[in-house]
Amino acid sequence: MQLKIWGCRGSMPSPGPTTVACGGNTSCVEISLDDGTVLVLDAGTGIRDLGDDLVERGVRRIHLLLTHLHLDHVEGLRFFAPIFDPKVTVDVWGPPSTMLSLEDSIARTFSPPLFPIDLGVVPAQVAFHDAPRQPWKVEGALVTAALVVHPGPTLGYRIEADGSSVAYLPDHEPALTGIEERPSDWISGAAIAEGVDVLLHDAQYFEDEYEQRIGWGHSSVTDTIAYAQALRVGRLVLFHHEPYHSDDVLSGLEERAQGLIRQDGGRSTLAREGMILEFS
Repeated sequence: MQLKIWGCRGSMPSPGPTTVACGGNTSCVEISLDDGTVLVLDAGTGIRDLGDDLVERGVRRIHLLLTHLHLDHVEGLRFFAPIFDPKVTVDVWGPPSTMLSLEDSIARTFSPPLFPIDLGVVPAQVAFHDAPRQPWKVEGALVTAALVVHPGPTLGYRIEADGSSVAYLPDHEPALTGIEERPSDWISGAAIAEGVDVLLHDAQYFEDEYEQRIGWGHSSVTDTIAYAQALRVGRLVLFHHEPYHSDDVLSGLEERAQGLIRQDGGRSTLAREGMILEFS
């Protein structure tokens, strides 16, 4: 199994910092299995470059797992080249809703005046599915989805394949329900993250920033470290960067995280566009 990061920012307001090392695209991660299965986590702006890459590689079957429908996580889908290829099949999974179906929610962004092409006429074979409550098989992977603490219906995902496990919780505020000195059953997203080899987790703020943004749905670096330690994560990848944090500021956040997690013998890394993690 291989994981590649194509976008790792929160929504980018204008003006924002000039980014080089970490990149400026919003959330999108690719997981490629040894048998050729391709899973895509979220459809932020990073999915545009991913789409071009998938076209070059001749990939014809794609599984897209959406955590939630905030625009920074779906705004790249309209510019995802594979959906304009009639030879491609895309299965889209996302959070269930009692208000609108997943397809109808996505279709809103594919309609005038927001976009000139209706979702119903894109050439690819696109199917929409509510994420099941129980783990399910996606070709060679076992996928688990669970609701987590974030405004609006929001899922975290756990991918188990090729003898390895990855958890993806890009927008998450577990501190609201408690982390330390709590049984794992009471920790938000524990069913997704507990004991995974790699956890990609929201770490948008320094501690002083978070104090002014409690309830916004994102985490401080301290809470993220506490979360990873409580759930015995192998490696933590700090994700969903604050749009106004420059690369230099993010390097400081990485140093802060490494100083905290080192006390427990753990490992943490800042997510950067183009980063590739190989699993053996």
